[in-house]
Amino acid sequence: MTIAAKFEIEYLQYVDATGKQVRKDLPKFAQDLEYMVKLYKLMVSTRVFDAKSIALQRTGKLGTYASCLGHEAAHVGLGSAMLPEDLLAVSYREYGAQLYRGVQPREVYMYWGGDERGNDYQNEPARHDFAWAVPIATQCLHAAGAALAFKIRGEKRVAVCTIGDGGSSKGDFMAALNITGARNLPLVAVIVNNQWAISVPRKIQSGGPTLAQKGIAAGLFCIQVDGNDIIAVRKAVGDALDRARNGEGGSVIEAVTYRLGDHTTADDARRYRGEEEVKEAWAREPMIRMRKWLEDKGAWDDAKETAWKAECDEWMDKEVDAYLETQPQPVSAMFDYLYAEVPADLEKQRSYALSLEAQAH
Repeated sequence: MTIAAKFEIEYLQYVDATGKQVRKDLPKFAQDLEYMVKLYKLMVSTRVFDAKSIALQRTGKLGTYASCLGHEAAHVGLGSAMLPEDLLAVSYREYGAQLYRGVQPREVYMYWGGDERGNDYQNEPARHDFAWAVPIATQCLHAAGAALAFKIRGEKRVAVCTIGDGGSSKGDFMAALNITGARNLPLVAVIVNNQWAISVPRKIQSGGPTLAQKGIAAGLFCIQVDGNDIIAVRKAVGDALDRARNGEGGSVIEAVTYRLGDHTTADDARRYRGEEEVKEAWAREPMIRMRKWLEDKGAWDDAKETAWKAECDEWMDKEVDAYLETQPQPVSAMFDYLYAEVPADLEKQRSYALSLEAQAH
C-alpha cells in the first residue's frame, strides 16, 4: 500500500486539573513566578468583570451579553502571547485577551449596550485590533486579509483570530485557513473549543477526533492544548506566533475548555445539558488549578486573593460608572458614518430624524 499522507495531532498540557505540574520542562516564561501571578491576576479580573457584566444585564443596564466564564486561561493565555504590533480579530467573548491588550470594560459595556463607540478602543495596542464580530467566522477572513497585508508590506506582524467549536464548521473559517496555507500567511487561528455551539454539542459538531486537524488540509501546523491550562495555551500560541513571524506559515490551535455558563444571557443552558456534566467541568476549570499551582510554589495565598478581588471590585465600580455616565450619541450619528457623501434618500431620513429629536427637546 502506498501512503499519500500521514498526520498526528500533539496534545499539550503542563498543569493538570488538580494544579499538579505534569511536565518538568516548563517554558521560560512559566519559570517567572512574578509573571505567572500577573497572568493569574488578570484571570481573576476577567472573572470579576464577567460577573459584573451579567449583573448589569439582569438589572436592565446592558443588552444581551456573552459570558466568558470558564474561558479565562484560553483567552488570557492567547492575549499574553501576542506582541503589541500583532493584530487580534475576536468573535464576541474573548474579553481576557482584549483586557490584556488594553480594551476597557466600559468599552465592552458600550458595545453590548448598543453603542458602536465601544468598538473604538482608546488604548494601545488594542487600537489596531478588529472590532467584535457577532456574524460567525467572518473575523477569520478579516484576519487572513490582514495577514496578507502584513506579508505584502514585509511587516513582522501576525494576525490572530479566535473561533468557537461551532464556528470552526463554517465555510468562512475553512476559507481563511485555505488562503493562509496557499499563500503562507502569518495567521494563527485559535479554536476555543468550549464543547457547546449554543445547544449543539461537540460530539455531533464534527466527526474528527480533534478540531485542530481541520488545518491539516490547508497545510498548517496544528496542535490541541488543554485550554484550562494557561501555560499550555501561552506556550502553543507563542510558538505559533514565532513560526508565523519567521515566515514559516500559519497554525491552528485547538484549546479544549468548557463553557461554564449560558451561551449568552438570552440562553438557558439547562434546557440542553445535564447538571452532572457541568459539575464535572467545574472541577476542571482554569482558576482552581492555577491558584493551587501558584500556592504550592509560595507565590499566592488567601490574603492576596482577597486583596486582589477587592481591587477588582473597585476597578469595576469605576468602569461601570464611566459606562453609565456616557452620554448617548445624537440621532444624526446613525447617518453620519455610512457614506462619505450621504445619498439623497438617507439625507431626507436624517433631516426627519433631526426634526423629531428637536421636537423631543
